[in-house]
Amino acid sequence: MKEAKEEKTEKTERVQPVWWRIAILLTVFDAVAVNVSYFLALLLRFDFRFQAIPAQYYQVWENSILIHTVCSLLVYMFLKLYQSIWRYVSVNEMERTLLASAVSLLIYYMWNETFLGNMPVSFYMMGWIFEFISITAIRYSYRALRVAKRHLEQKNKFLKNTMVIGAGEAGRVIIKELINSEHLTTKVCCIIDDSKEKQGRMLNGVRIVGGRDDIMAAVEKYEIEQIIFAIPTASATERRDILNICKETDCELLVLPGIYQLVNGEVSVKKLRSVSVEELLGRDTIHVNLDEIMGYVQNQIVMVTGGGGSIGSELCRQIAAHNPKELIIFELYENNAYDIQQELIRNYPDLKLTVLIGSVRDTKRMNSVFEKYRPDIVYHAAAHKHVPLMEDSPNEAIKNNVFGTYKTAMAASAYGTKKFVLISTDKAVNPTNIMGATKRICEMIVQNLNTHSNTEFVAVRFGNVLGSNGSVIPLFKKQIKEGGPVTVTHPDIIRYFMTIPEAVSLVLQAGAYAKGGEIFVLDMGEPVKIDTLARNLIKLSGYTPDVDIKIEYTGLRPGEKLYEELLMSEEGLGKTANDMIYIGKPIEMEHDTFLEELMKLKNMPDEQLPLVRHAIEKMVPTYVYKSNEESRERAKEYGNGKVAEETGLLENELSEEAS
Repeated sequence: MKEAKEEKTEKTERVQPVWWRIAILLTVFDAVAVNVSYFLALLLRFDFRFQAIPAQYYQVWENSILIHTVCSLLVYMFLKLYQSIWRYVSVNEMERTLLASAVSLLIYYMWNETFLGNMPVSFYMMGWIFEFISITAIRYSYRALRVAKRHLEQKNKFLKNTMVIGAGEAGRVIIKELINSEHLTTKVCCIIDDSKEKQGRMLNGVRIVGGRDDIMAAVEKYEIEQIIFAIPTASATERRDILNICKETDCELLVLPGIYQLVNGEVSVKKLRSVSVEELLGRDTIHVNLDEIMGYVQNQIVMVTGGGGSIGSELCRQIAAHNPKELIIFELYENNAYDIQQELIRNYPDLKLTVLIGSVRDTKRMNSVFEKYRPDIVYHAAAHKHVPLMEDSPNEAIKNNVFGTYKTAMAASAYGTKKFVLISTDKAVNPTNIMGATKRICEMIVQNLNTHSNTEFVAVRFGNVLGSNGSVIPLFKKQIKEGGPVTVTHPDIIRYFMTIPEAVSLVLQAGAYAKGGEIFVLDMGEPVKIDTLARNLIKLSGYTPDVDIKIEYTGLRPGEKLYEELLMSEEGLGKTANDMIYIGKPIEMEHDTFLEELMKLKNMPDEQLPLVRHAIEKMVPTYVYKSNEESRERAKEYGNGKVAEETGLLENELSEEAS
């Protein structure tokens, strides 16, 4: 502690003499400027003929100039002209200098008129002008000398030729900081702006050379290496169009995050960041006014299963911000649970937070949790979601997705939960893989339970989430960092994308609309080709696809589609108050038959993939797999008698769990 204080004192001692030396030097210059200014004014009044100056005028000047100099310096000190950092001199310093010289003039005039005698009015006016110009010039020359020194130093440095897109306020601030900074090694060569009125003019000494159509030519002409996108007010579509041009230049791309930075006065070089691939998707961010619809969460006990995952953790963040009575995070993986727990404790110290470790597959654990905490609302996000892995371990998908959902939903119904929201996926529509099929069965479970429970059971279905665990973008980034190749399963494969906060905010709003039995479908916008996504990410990383970083097509994985769907034809489509959320009508099913098939599925033998596929096919008629014929044949071999025997045992087991 003592050493820290001594170090601080030493630093203060080093800094203070420098400040005082500059202030003393400026004081001396100002004193000389005041004397010279009014003497020149007197000379000018009489055509620079010293002999022509009347004796009484010279006598007044001689007797008053010392007093005027002292008064002027005191006024300058009072208006803090010696405390400004003159390397960053601006309009504010100019205004204070003007005020200071005017006040000193007024004092000088009143003193002379009261005690010494009249002087010509032109003497005062010219003296004031000379004084203002001279003390301003002294200060601006300090800045000019520093700029000249920096330019001389930078001649020996590597300067990155930079283009700024946007000649508005944000662009002006960025350019000014780039020009004035001593530490940045950038040279702003040109500005791009679509406004015809601005083109050809100068901003902070840099020419606006054209609009977006001139980007490529300007990059070549000025040998641009870095492009800064400084239009925080641009729409998502406009931003995408301009950035798509920029990414073809092989220049480093930087952007300002958004308009709020401009509003809050936070525009600076420090706020610049690399362009994200999300910005090239080209749709406006989905905004949901959660404050208007999150009343149903306030003062409620809310439980999130899988609360440490990508979707689950974001659900916890947004719920925590809307005053629940208690938030319960239920998570199998302790590291994930710990991370979100510590984050919420930091950000919401008054939140009543309970973090529990456990598996949704454990019937006793789920019943115990629901009996003790009695959650009012449950968001069920716990699931296995990786398609290829679930193809190789179908029984784990069934245990976790299907029966984890069943056990959680049964506990919710038994212990009086008001609302149960299942997080589903577009892969549940006409599924071609085990993961998608199990999620479709999950939807069927909650729709079935809704018909004979006081709990409102609903499902929310959406597509791929950017940045979630296991999504393509983190994989692509890792592959690019390692030098490639970037692997894409098929050149024509397309997917719907949404950011994690967007998806979660729509899930929360869908929960507000829920009446029971619905499948809410989120509008994901236009689908995106994964190949295009990979190529854009390579370009944003400063490489050329298929030259610096290779793209390899590995072929569709088992159960993978070229495109995903969000709605089955038989579900129909209904509207909600939010244009981004639609309702798929419940499909009628026979309760007893469904439960019987569910019981059969539970005791499918491990590692018997054909049997599992056949059982799923019976439950999900829309499930299509190229080897389903193999499943049927294997089921015959297994024997209907044995299936029937095991089914009887399962009926008793599940009935006991349900009771």
